[in-house]
Amino acid sequence: MDPEKTAPFELGRGEDACLLLHGFTGSPWDVRPLGEALAARGLYVRAIQLPGHGSTPDALLRVSHRDWWQAASQALLSLRDYRRTFVAGLSMGALLSLRLAADFPERVHGLALVAPALRFKGPHMWLLKRLRHYGLLERVKPWVLKTGTDLSDPAVLAEAPILPAFPSARLQDMWELQDEVMRSLHRVRCPALVAVAEQDHVVDPAGGPVLVRGLTASAHVRFISLKDGFHIIPRDKGGPLLSSEVGHFFDRLREAEASPASPELSPPRPAAG
Repeated sequence: MDPEKTAPFELGRGEDACLLLHGFTGSPWDVRPLGEALAARGLYVRAIQLPGHGSTPDALLRVSHRDWWQAASQALLSLRDYRRTFVAGLSMGALLSLRLAADFPERVHGLALVAPALRFKGPHMWLLKRLRHYGLLERVKPWVLKTGTDLSDPAVLAEAPILPAFPSARLQDMWELQDEVMRSLHRVRCPALVAVAEQDHVVDPAGGPVLVRGLTASAHVRFISLKDGFHIIPRDKGGPLLSSEVGHFFDRLREAEASPASPELSPPRPAAG
């Protein structure tokens, strides 16, 4: 992977901040267009590179979900001097974002959960999760090869940094994160936007409504379903609409600070995609 493309970044300036978290085997490159859009709206944006990501497949042998969680929580705490802090995560990054909101409710003022990896797509992955405690996957197939990433735009796909393989053992970490998030959803109190891609080939978009229903303590929940683009929504054809929706959602939360009333919980509703 090109280290210049996959490097962490910081953009913009302002009294409010947004932490951006990329997905499993991805990098900050995947979320940069969203970061640029939020910075243009007056937010300071910080996108970190999660441990073991953005370099070589072997780097993922030396990390686990605990390392990803530690990096995410430290990054959030580094933004303690800002007036308000928002967190936006893609795929696995959305799972980490939810855990941050559950464990640090006083520090996370709003969430954008993009293509949340609550469930993988297809019966094969469902079966593997059910058999995970037997260690069969790691013995039979220690590495999972990757030939591309889930983008519909051929021009963007041609320039995408792609990790060629990852250790199958890291799927155990993903499944653990999924379970942890489901156990902690009831502790998330901040407003949240959940965005899925209808044509996602990596995660099941039906996991979006599951999250919405599970966020019972959240002050306000908005759900959007994008018709254009695949899993890496910020870089794909649905990216501009996503950036507009997330930016508007965070703007409303920033403006609402002046009002004592909190918005009511709203039911899932699709946005025009």
